[in-house]
Amino acid sequence: MTSKPLIMTRRAALTGLGTALALPAIRPAWAQGAPIKVGVLHSLSGTMAISETALRDTVLMMVDYANSKGGLLGRKLEAVVVDPASNWPLFAEKARELLQVHKVDVTFGCWTSVSRKSVLPVFEELKGLLFYPVQYEGEEESPNIFYTGAAPNQQAIPAVEYLMSPDGGDARRIVLLGTDYVYPRTTNRILRGFLTSKGIGNADIMEEYTPFGHSDWQGIVSRVKRFASEGKKTAIVSTINGDANVPFYRELGNQGIKAEDIPCIAFSVGEEELAGIDTRPLVGHLAAWNYFMSVKGAPNEEFLKLWQAYIKNPKRVTNDPMEATYTGFRMWMQAVQKAGTTAVAQVTPALIGQTLMAPCGYEETMLPNHHLSKPVFIGEVQADGQFNIVWKTPTAVPAENWSQFIPENANRKK
Repeated sequence: MTSKPLIMTRRAALTGLGTALALPAIRPAWAQGAPIKVGVLHSLSGTMAISETALRDTVLMMVDYANSKGGLLGRKLEAVVVDPASNWPLFAEKARELLQVHKVDVTFGCWTSVSRKSVLPVFEELKGLLFYPVQYEGEEESPNIFYTGAAPNQQAIPAVEYLMSPDGGDARRIVLLGTDYVYPRTTNRILRGFLTSKGIGNADIMEEYTPFGHSDWQGIVSRVKRFASEGKKTAIVSTINGDANVPFYRELGNQGIKAEDIPCIAFSVGEEELAGIDTRPLVGHLAAWNYFMSVKGAPNEEFLKLWQAYIKNPKRVTNDPMEATYTGFRMWMQAVQKAGTTAVAQVTPALIGQTLMAPCGYEETMLPNHHLSKPVFIGEVQADGQFNIVWKTPTAVPAENWSQFIPENANRKK
């Protein structure tokens, strides 16, 4: 049995898959009552569509799969899809529409921090529930948001530690390149504090920001080359988001910047973004995530099987925010089953302590700060657009959403 979103056509529901999702048994008929409405708040147009469309598809996949197994609490799930179109004020309008007009029970959405900060007061005012699936800068904690992507100590800090290690190239000069909004600027503020604690001074840090959709990278990449030519090993830390990554990586290749000379580690580039790039000149450049499609093991095999059966396109890849969406969806379902209701006031406490063997191959736990414990992976770009994992943490790392490298947090209770 399948459902259709209120706004766009859905694919057929999946059948014949394994029992790894531990969903309710198939029922002969839906229980009485309205369907459970699942909001999808992702940009399907504009500069962020390159990244967010796959997250829309992941939520639709989970809705279909749940319905093929009997729904949730015996009720059918129904997706409500809106397009905030990479327009940050429009995110707030669409969030209000989902909660007040469509009366969704839960929402999965946002990519950029500016979009999340746009909708946060709406979800708090209207007592909604949002799952946010992307790595971010931390410095936030809301009773109405569950953060299933990485906090800085689960991505940014380990990535720079790796670059400064012998395995990562012993970098002593760092280039911070980011899109001009809150996530890159706050993350780089944290990284500056971390670098200072390691003896890296301001003269050895280059920091530049560009608008969303920036396309002319020639001058910036030339400045990076000059900065790197001054006698110390240099690495690039990229918080560039959206479709600006395509011309940025193309320009790295055009100017012959190779990983063995100036490695670039990205926090917002995964398999989906690389699918539109000739990756051969980028082999050896890096990304830091909490999941890669290349992870080995049964949990990821089940995730890949589910995705490939749903999307019916062998070229479509998975990536970290998709895995975080999938994990958040499953944890929400577990909490609804525990609470016996979709009411936010009951589901929220039921989410704390939920555990899941995630596709990354680690057991993840929802912490009282509404963040997950997650492993950290460093991956090298391969010619086929996949990542070879070159480093990982031995266990899942608890999220620290208030960074010790922000001075204002010195007296904050953890």
